Amino acid sequence: MEESLLYQAIIYLLAAVICVPLAKKLGLSSILGYLFAGIIIGPYVLGFIGHEGEDIMHFAEFGVVMMLFLIGLELDPHKFWRMRRIIIGMGMLQVVGTAAVLFITCLLVLRWDWQSTLAISLALTLSSTAIVMQTLKEKGLTQTSMGRSSFAVLLFQDIAVIPILAILPLLADGDITNKNISQSLISDLPAWLQTPIVFGTIGLVYLGGRYLIIPLLHIIAKTRLQELFTASALLLVMGVSFIMQLVGLSPALGAFIAGLVLANSEFRHELEGDIAPFKGLLLGLFFIGVGASINFTLIMADPVFIIIFSTIFNSIKFFVLLIVGKVYKKSSDQNLLFSFALSQAGEFGFVILGFAIQLSIMPTALANQMMAVIAISMVGTPFLLLINEKWIDPFFGVKEKQPKNKYDTIENEHNDVVIAGFGNFGSTIGRLLKANGIPATVLDMDSDRVESLRKLGFKVYYGDASRLELLKSAGCENAKIFIAAIDNPRVNLQVVEMIKKHFPHLKILARARNRNDAFELVEMGINDFYRENLYSAVNLGVDALVEMGHRRYTATRQGQRFIKYDEEATFRLAEKRHDKAALLMSTIEQIQMQEQLIKEDLYAPLGANDHAWESDDLRKEEGNNT
Repeated sequence: MEESLLYQAIIYLLAAVICVPLAKKLGLSSILGYLFAGIIIGPYVLGFIGHEGEDIMHFAEFGVVMMLFLIGLELDPHKFWRMRRIIIGMGMLQVVGTAAVLFITCLLVLRWDWQSTLAISLALTLSSTAIVMQTLKEKGLTQTSMGRSSFAVLLFQDIAVIPILAILPLLADGDITNKNISQSLISDLPAWLQTPIVFGTIGLVYLGGRYLIIPLLHIIAKTRLQELFTASALLLVMGVSFIMQLVGLSPALGAFIAGLVLANSEFRHELEGDIAPFKGLLLGLFFIGVGASINFTLIMADPVFIIIFSTIFNSIKFFVLLIVGKVYKKSSDQNLLFSFALSQAGEFGFVILGFAIQLSIMPTALANQMMAVIAISMVGTPFLLLINEKWIDPFFGVKEKQPKNKYDTIENEHNDVVIAGFGNFGSTIGRLLKANGIPATVLDMDSDRVESLRKLGFKVYYGDASRLELLKSAGCENAKIFIAAIDNPRVNLQVVEMIKKHFPHLKILARARNRNDAFELVEMGINDFYRENLYSAVNLGVDALVEMGHRRYTATRQGQRFIKYDEEATFRLAEKRHDKAALLMSTIEQIQMQEQLIKEDLYAPLGANDHAWESDDLRKEEGNNT
């Protein structure tokens, strides 16, 4: 009974349902809730799950793969190519620097043999992609300078796993062919042949995505079977990951490349929506598995060594990251956040140490101690970020550089408009208001952007708009309009929810990235939402109509009517957003109805007014009058 899959599922889900809301209630990250849930139900506390938790970990690690696929989907390939120097530069500095300092320190102080020391140093230099990216997403930091740098380093680390695993067999003594090593299909081939096969596989994934997967998704989409499309999305991620694993590459790296290839396809948002729930559930299981894997018996056998080693290791990695950030001229607050976030070891460390045990590079007892160090460092990361946020960050960054500036603290703000988020979207609104003499209080989480905008004359404050005390200081109690323009859709919705709850008198104008965001805003009771792609797309369509011979006034009027009908349809479709089949049918009906209404408007008798805004007609009228 206790070993049944159903029993295990109930234990995992019950632990998550209890611990995660409790962690959020205490102001902690949801990741900490999952980790504590794993610790409590693990074999060393309540013992609800034993060694069978290791099997769950293999399944849950697929959540990391899905996360990399979604990151690839959200990243424009051209933007990724522009980041290549940062990825290689910052990533290589961090990996080589951390490994070198750890290697020298352990070799001189602990006097381990150099093979074990090198394997441990390489394992510990890699950070946790799952914990870092999930934390950044929860805090709305993925689009900040620190978020972009963290992503660049993590991506390089994922790539670095490949050469690290290739180096380890060279450290082993004697024949390693009979040591039960998990090998790829090409591991027995000569090195000069393995390299072109690896690059050929990456090219195959790219070409397959462009010329096979996208046409296949077109065929599946025509069936209008949502469950089939979801199955296709899962098959795509699993298939690419499996192909990468066959040639010895990281499955997560393969998933990222596949996502990058599909980032500009019309199926991007559909794939995101289908895979996101699976990713969230599997990542939660992954974090629970990490918590359950902490061997408290091993820790208690020599707690002093493990605690001291963990502290020194985290400190070394922190200072190496701090130096890397300084080399790339990061502001103090962004650099501290960057260094704290990546100072832990990662899930690939377990893989490398496990491989090292199979190769007999180090004693099993030492490897188990290092695995305990990795688990402890992963659990400690959310606490380090919390300490930085509460007690370190307030004394650095923008405030450090301009301690006497009148914008440093938000006091006695009485502007009628408050803008949260001042990226490309929010800054356009702010410039338009400023040009018309309307002052606004602006909140933004990117300190580098804050500093730059202040130099341009904008009144911008560095702070988290999801904090109630900051909203009060910004003057929300006396303002008339609140503009929610934060880049991260999740954070934007959280801020809107908080404004509605604590400042019900405020008129909310909210940014929506796509129709799904608009649906959620409608559910919150927000009637004034602005889909960021709709208006620019309609303006382009209007220009296309003019180029094809339509009068400017007619084309503009048709564009405005299109926007009106589309917004009205959004309110109707929002009621059915949780029923995918009903939503699909209603969407088709709304599109047909919208096209019919626009056609009727186009052929309605307009009279002479249809010549309005036409420069040629205006010149003729002016000539006749003179």
